[in-house]
Amino acid sequence: MSADPAAPALEVSARRRWAMLGVSTCAQAAASVAINGAAFLIPVLVDDRGLSLTQAGTLAALPLVGVLCTLLLWGAAVDRIGERAVLLAGLGGTTLAGVGALLADSTLQLGAALFLAGAFAASTSSASGRVVVGWFPPGRRGLAMGIRQMAQPVGVGVAAVTIPVISAHEGIAAALLVSPAAAAVAAVAVTLVVLDPPRPPRHVEHTANPYRQSSYLQRIHVASILLVVPQFLVWTYALVWLLDDRGWEPSPAGLLVAGTQLLGALGRIASGALSDAVGGRMRPMRWIAIGAVATMALLGLTAWLGWAVSVLLLTVATIITVADNGLAFTATAERAGPYWSGRALGVQNTAQYLTAALCAPLAGLTITHWGHPATFALSALFPLAAIALVPTRDERPLH
Repeated sequence: MSADPAAPALEVSARRRWAMLGVSTCAQAAASVAINGAAFLIPVLVDDRGLSLTQAGTLAALPLVGVLCTLLLWGAAVDRIGERAVLLAGLGGTTLAGVGALLADSTLQLGAALFLAGAFAASTSSASGRVVVGWFPPGRRGLAMGIRQMAQPVGVGVAAVTIPVISAHEGIAAALLVSPAAAAVAAVAVTLVVLDPPRPPRHVEHTANPYRQSSYLQRIHVASILLVVPQFLVWTYALVWLLDDRGWEPSPAGLLVAGTQLLGALGRIASGALSDAVGGRMRPMRWIAIGAVATMALLGLTAWLGWAVSVLLLTVATIITVADNGLAFTATAERAGPYWSGRALGVQNTAQYLTAALCAPLAGLTITHWGHPATFALSALFPLAAIALVPTRDERPLH
């Protein structure tokens, strides 16, 4: 089934469509391992390589720097040459960069390889998203994108349960095999399963710059930036708050944080299915923003009062604050169209990554001076501002 009524007819079975969703999700998860996996090497880099914590942390951040440098370029490549080619080039490059990290003789070489791994891994973001949007009809697209959006926490989870254990028992070299192995497996799967979704002919109406037609995309981007703030605040400092303010032991605190991540991933699927049911992405996105305001404000209040219910609210906040990601991603691709959505998704992701990178140190400064409760409560102001920016309706009704 064509994803666009004006696109050339190209039939695939429902099984093939869902298989492409699964492979696209695996490709994004493999990229997530490459981008986030280095963070789990920090203890070994400090203990075995003699690096300072600052040096090890800088190495761990280099894949993310690579992502930020190339997201827009990969998005433009998707618009130009197609999804399958970009996925194969990006995953192939991620594999080679991972092998380069394995063979690195110095910290400088390791850092360069990690940077390149992130730069190539960035390719999967726009490309895998476009595969989902292109092959799924509008009435199932929200659910499909919600499933695909699970890839990031899944990739982080895979890295968390493999890299620390392998590095502790077999050394850094063995742990560095995880990322290229995952990327290589994903590349093979893409080769066997993924097809470029059909596109309409390159007429003016399909290639016109959507940013010049209305402020719809700009409003989605800014609203998403605002909604990212409480999301990454909770992701980054939930464990610290449980340990320092609530007096939890590390083991149960870690289990709770891991469990909330899983629930957050399931929440992305639920919000996508809801958008399919109501026939649009914007109403659920606005509901999520309202829920984030209420939840973060209540979390701040109950944490300040020392009530036990604040832990439950932390769990709820983790679920709600990540639920909008797939909606904004899908709406961006739908509005931008088949010849602009790669670049539009690159803008969307770059803005969110930059915001996330700024959120952690600024929130840490606020927590240092005012404490966790005040920081939680203040973060409610960001989704409050987002409510007014979310477009009042979808520009292209779902049929």
